[in-house]
Amino acid sequence: MTKLTHLDGRGNARMVDIGGKTVTERTATARGSVKMSEQTLAIIRKGETQKGDVLGIARLAGIMAAKKTPEIIPLCHPLPLTGIAVDLTPTPPDRIEIEATVKLSGRTGAEMEALTAVSAAALTVYDMVKAVDKSMRITDIRLIRKEGGKSGLYQVE
Repeated sequence: MTKLTHLDGRGNARMVDIGGKTVTERTATARGSVKMSEQTLAIIRKGETQKGDVLGIARLAGIMAAKKTPEIIPLCHPLPLTGIAVDLTPTPPDRIEIEATVKLSGRTGAEMEALTAVSAAALTVYDMVKAVDKSMRITDIRLIRKEGGKSGLYQVE
């Protein structure tokens, strides 16, 4: 089994020293979804919410969250992100699929930034339409691809 890198020899949390790692191009892609009623999805697609463009605002929330990841995940390094793409796709009858891809040139990967982007985008969708559907579910947030660094390519789909 692989050793947990965020723990020292006594089991205390620590920030991993990445100073000796090679700078490489790295990308990470995460996905998730928000399941909702068919009526809620119809409201979003028609642009009939009182708070504005749900998908556009959720996209911006995802981008902002990726940039702020080290501020909310305690042991994440601040990274020089070179690109962030967040896509929200209404998928009838009852869900919005979210995908985020983060790119950088650095010493550690962008998995947490991609996962944070998807999470924030999903939470923003929920926030914007919770008045009409409190039963929405945020589901299946997962890393689907990462590339670069010592471990190379990881892909699930």
